[in-house]
Amino acid sequence: MTVPVLPQAGELLARYDVLISDVWGVVHDGLWALEPACTALAAFRAGGGTVVLLSNAPAPSEQVATLLDKKRVPRNAWDRLVTSGDVTRALIAESHHRLVYHIGWESDRSVFAGQDVELVDEERADIVVATELFDYRTEQPEQYRPLLTRFAARGLPFVCGNPDLVVHVGEDLLPCAGALALIYEELGGSVAWAGKPYRPAYDLALAAAAEARDGRSTEAGRVLVIGDAVRTDLAGARMMGFDSLFIAGGIHRDETMNDGTVDRAGLAKVLEGLPVQPIAAMAALA
Repeated sequence: MTVPVLPQAGELLARYDVLISDVWGVVHDGLWALEPACTALAAFRAGGGTVVLLSNAPAPSEQVATLLDKKRVPRNAWDRLVTSGDVTRALIAESHHRLVYHIGWESDRSVFAGQDVELVDEERADIVVATELFDYRTEQPEQYRPLLTRFAARGLPFVCGNPDLVVHVGEDLLPCAGALALIYEELGGSVAWAGKPYRPAYDLALAAAAEARDGRSTEAGRVLVIGDAVRTDLAGARMMGFDSLFIAGGIHRDETMNDGTVDRAGLAKVLEGLPVQPIAAMAALA
């Protein structure tokens, strides 16, 4: 099956009632808002549609909303925001562990606010929560293998607060907490994934959409997932039975883009073997 490449998304979006859109790589590039994408989402909302931004950002949604404001993502481009941080908080609350070893930025510690947990050193920990690497600009996931080996040997549960493996920050491709979680599973450890492509994140997104639509639920055929990552966005859409729109100029752009346009051969290679293909692809949402 050949996936059509669209120059504009308006006609496609109009076929749906709810959009569940990725954020990083679709709505902003890690530095600033992508204005055509924000305009397209705002136009969809103006026509009566509902936009839920679903991010694998490890911070609570309130904090990410403030960050989006700083990146100049307009509030009229979205109705609700759900983050991996929200899911992480729920997973921690459901666990019986309270001595947390945190891997990630100090600013990510807002995910623990108001929870009955204590951040402790390696020896005292009874659960590991990874939101990011300590410094993803200078470190690589393999540097954490000795630490993760010690935790896995003790059988500590591991909550991955950002299932992404990598992320673009401007032109840089940098590692995320998902890469640590894969190592932990390889070592025989147990991982709870707090975000896309796992169902708890989509359940929260659908609940947020229903809230925005005055309690009205939406049939699966009227929901479109927009994203740039095969492993998370497209896999999540497939798992939920939703259509998907693939943004080729995002995380896979080195494989799918050539001089600012979609390389159809590269696109086909990236999407090869998927049991369900996206309904369409675009260089960038517009």
